[in-house]
Amino acid sequence: MKKGTHPKYNSKSEVTCACGAVFNVGSTMDKIDVEICSKCHPFFTGNEKVIDTAGRVDRFKKRVAVAKTKSKK
Repeated sequence: MKKGTHPKYNSKSEVTCACGAVFNVGSTMDKIDVEICSKCHPFFTGNEKVIDTAGRVDRFKKRVAVAKTKSKK
């Protein structure tokens, strides 16, 4: 391999999440900022985060309720 063409590898790069979690990983970057990690991601925490844009979730729930009442008749 040619010398000087590869970036420096840091075995302890610091990753900082928006939730406040800090951990180390191997990377070519010294510091990494992320918005979501395994400590705050809904898949790993089991918490559901519903982002309702313009009442879409409510409208969907109303449609489902109407469909259930029609299917029972």
